[in-house]
Amino acid sequence: MSALANQKILLGVTGGIAVYKSAMLLRALLEAGAEVRVAMTAAAQTFVTPLTFQALSGRPIHTELLDPAAEAAMGHIELARWADLILIAPVSADFMARLSVGMANDLLSAICLATTAPIALAPAMNRQMWLNPATQENVQRLTARGLLIWGPAEGVQACGESGPGRMLEPEALLDQVSAHFAGGALAGVKVVLTAGSTREPIDPVRFISNRSSGKMGFALAAALRRLGAEVVLVAGPVALATPAGVQRIDVETAQEMQLAVSEQLAGCDIFVGVAAVADYRPREIAQQKIKKQQTVMTLELERNPDILADVAAAEDPPFTVGFAAETQNVKAYAEEKRRAKRIDLIAANRVAAAEGGFERDENALTLLWEGGGESLPMMLKSELAARLAARIAERYHARTQQENS
Repeated sequence: MSALANQKILLGVTGGIAVYKSAMLLRALLEAGAEVRVAMTAAAQTFVTPLTFQALSGRPIHTELLDPAAEAAMGHIELARWADLILIAPVSADFMARLSVGMANDLLSAICLATTAPIALAPAMNRQMWLNPATQENVQRLTARGLLIWGPAEGVQACGESGPGRMLEPEALLDQVSAHFAGGALAGVKVVLTAGSTREPIDPVRFISNRSSGKMGFALAAALRRLGAEVVLVAGPVALATPAGVQRIDVETAQEMQLAVSEQLAGCDIFVGVAAVADYRPREIAQQKIKKQQTVMTLELERNPDILADVAAAEDPPFTVGFAAETQNVKAYAEEKRRAKRIDLIAANRVAAAEGGFERDENALTLLWEGGGESLPMMLKSELAARLAARIAERYHARTQQENS
């Protein structure tokens, strides 16, 4: 039976072009067995009429704060008591701001103020609106009150810009809702995850690094957190917002990342090495900027620590997940890495301009573990992260059961 069977979900819809996804989300929730009612703001109705949602749900759509047809003309109280979960998708920057200060001047905000049910928000807005300090302060305030923030994803937006602010796809939100009612597949599990690149200084100005943006690692940290895990994110230099509910530790070099990981391994159940750690670092770091004098300059390098291998080789290692970014023979090289480092699961991808990977919003992965594997096709990294997180949880529990049998 679906985790959503007979669950009462109030789908709140605020203004934004992502409203079209809400109609698909409504259908998906109903097909999963949930009982769904819809409340729309006035702004939402300028994008899609209530008739669309009424046709899909077979129920009247709630739009008015004081509804004469409702019990005692207080429909907001009825709906607040009825819902097992309130999911607002999309939620606009304006609505989040009003929620953060406790306003209740329309039906949906009044429901949120009157309910004791969990509230989940799926943000959708321009990237600059999402990154604006006022919005981020509102997110922190709402998170501190216990509201769930699901998303946003990154990618091309209706305004033509690209970045964080897209509403999660309906399939990803359906996974979030299912995980919520399932109690969280990783509740009580501590995950340490690395993301981004490292920078190995040559002099005070220059460094050795790579093209990793950290997007996949941050998306995976958010997905694991949504499954109930306690997530510690050790991040190299990236320009990304910290996922809600995730503890973040910023580092720069491979040695700093190794130290941060080692300090967090106590009580760690799952380690995920997503970071593209520089394999080598300069043997000597110039104290002053190196001047352009010689036609040819030799830079002597030495090996950096292999964080993933060290974690897997510990006396009592956590369930260990590695990543392999390859340009050719992806599956063969990944399997070789998995066996050599004795890790439980490896996620490999081809890093080529047309095939996702570094500095892109989409990716595809080949997953390999002892005795099995799976190919995840090209999709947004936010969606891919949800799929990978579910697989990590499954393989982790399988190993735990085997060890305890």
